[in-house]
Amino acid sequence: MHPIKFLTIMILATTIISCGSNSEQKKKDFSIASNAKKNTISNDKTLTLSINNAKNHKIDSVSYNLNGKSVTDNIDLTAIKLGKQSINATVYYDGQSQNTSLNLIVLSSTTPKIYKFKVINEYPHDITSYTQGLEFYNGELYESTGQRGKSKLRKVNYKTGAILKDLDLANGYFGEGLTILDNNIYQLTWQSGTGFIYDVNTFEKKSSFKYGKSKEGWGLCNDNKVIYKSDGTEKIWILDPNTLVEKDFIQAYTNKGKISNLNELEWINGKIYSNRYQKNGVAIINPKNGAIEGVIDFSPLKEKVTQHQTLDVLNGIAYNPDTKTIFVTGKHWDKLFEVEIIEN
Repeated sequence: MHPIKFLTIMILATTIISCGSNSEQKKKDFSIASNAKKNTISNDKTLTLSINNAKNHKIDSVSYNLNGKSVTDNIDLTAIKLGKQSINATVYYDGQSQNTSLNLIVLSSTTPKIYKFKVINEYPHDITSYTQGLEFYNGELYESTGQRGKSKLRKVNYKTGAILKDLDLANGYFGEGLTILDNNIYQLTWQSGTGFIYDVNTFEKKSSFKYGKSKEGWGLCNDNKVIYKSDGTEKIWILDPNTLVEKDFIQAYTNKGKISNLNELEWINGKIYSNRYQKNGVAIINPKNGAIEGVIDFSPLKEKVTQHQTLDVLNGIAYNPDTKTIFVTGKHWDKLFEVEIIEN
């Protein structure tokens, strides 16, 4: 190699390494310290923040933000959402500024209550239905079912099990949860990234919508203002009912950690009730912060239905405002149960 070329390459390499070293060193000038043990803290605590100043710079000021919102160095966590949170700090010093961040997990301060149930009534249910979504609207029961080539949207007489209206989804779609708001049925599909909107009276398809950052389509419910969507993780997404844009999300956490596989959803008296896939229980979730406040153990119900080869897990929960009771069923279950929830 020509000596001049070799010298040029060495100078460039040295410059790059030098710049990289300076950049790495700058990143280590400051870091965020907190009173969270192993970066985990309960939401009944006050989070205290400070700056580790490795090089003893003269700090002029520090600004903090939590998930993009400005906060002080003492944060009351009672109104903060649970789960993974990001603290960012901008440190101003010597006419310069540097950014640093801290990842944090906020847990619930309370242990979930355990609930049992009492069966009030049993009704027939189509044993071929791979139940995904279940919801009452104006006194009628609507159901969404899954499996490619078998997915349906239905209106059902819950007392007799009779199918009053039936719509088949295209073979490529795997039907998931549903919810009904302002005479519109919103139905999810699993991995196609697409949901459908139908007229509640005619089942005419009005439009479709795409998912945003949510992983997949699992369950839906609404509080008459916004739509809540699960995607199989611990996240429940909050959707604008007009645009179906995912505006925000909560994360389902207990005092121990996250609860994932959230599936079918139902809004009941200000709380979100969620089936957990492959579990025979339902979580009661605070929609403001994601705290799991209770768990209903429905394990005994599976023994009350016809045992057969394709019998699957509990799934499908609906609140009937007329009777003020909860209805539950499962995938390929031949019964729909009306139940009363009892604290253990």
